[in-house]
Amino acid sequence: MRKLSLMLVFALFAITATAQELKFPGLDPSPVDLAYFPARATQMAKKGAESAALIKVTYARPAKKGREIFGALEKFGAVYRLGANESTEIKFYKPVVVGGKTIPAGSYSLFAIPNKDNWTIIINKDTDRWGAYSYDESKDVARVEAPVKPLTETVENLAMVFTGTGNDAVLNIGWDNTSVALPIQVQ
Repeated sequence: MRKLSLMLVFALFAITATAQELKFPGLDPSPVDLAYFPARATQMAKKGAESAALIKVTYARPAKKGREIFGALEKFGAVYRLGANESTEIKFYKPVVVGGKTIPAGSYSLFAIPNKDNWTIIINKDTDRWGAYSYDESKDVARVEAPVKPLTETVENLAMVFTGTGNDAVLNIGWDNTSVALPIQVQ
C-alpha cells in the first residue's frame, strides 16, 4: 500500500511538473480565417455540417499597419501567396470551372501576381507550403486575369468573402484600397 501511495505521489508530481513547463504561443499577428461559399455554410460548419460548403478558403490575414501594400510591400509582377504565413488554400467540394478550365474537386493553393490595373489569380496543385517561396508554375491548374477595383475605404487586414448565388460564386479579395474578384462556376 505504501509503494502504491508513493508511486501515485510521483505520478502527480510528474504531471504537475510537465504542465508547468508547457508554454502556449500568443496570438499570431496574421490570424487565420475562413471564407465559405455559400455564405450560409459558415454557420452550418460551426454546427459540424461542413459538407454544406461548395468552396472553402483558408488564409492568414496580414495587416496594413500604415504600410503601402501593392507595388511596395507586395511587388507588382511578383508571385504573392495571397495572405501571410502558409500558402492560402482553396478547397472545392465539387468540380468547378475557373477561367474556362474545369478543376476537379480537391484542395489547391491560391496565389496572385498583383499589378497596378489587374492581377493574375493562380490556382496551383501544391498545398501545405510556406508562403510563395517554393511556388512551382508547372503545377498551375488555372490562371485568371482579374481587373483591380479601387476601394473607397481602406481594408486594414486582407479579407476574402464570397458573393453569388446558386452555383455561381465570386471570391472577392480586398486589402488596403484594392479589390479583385475571381468568378467560380460550381459544376
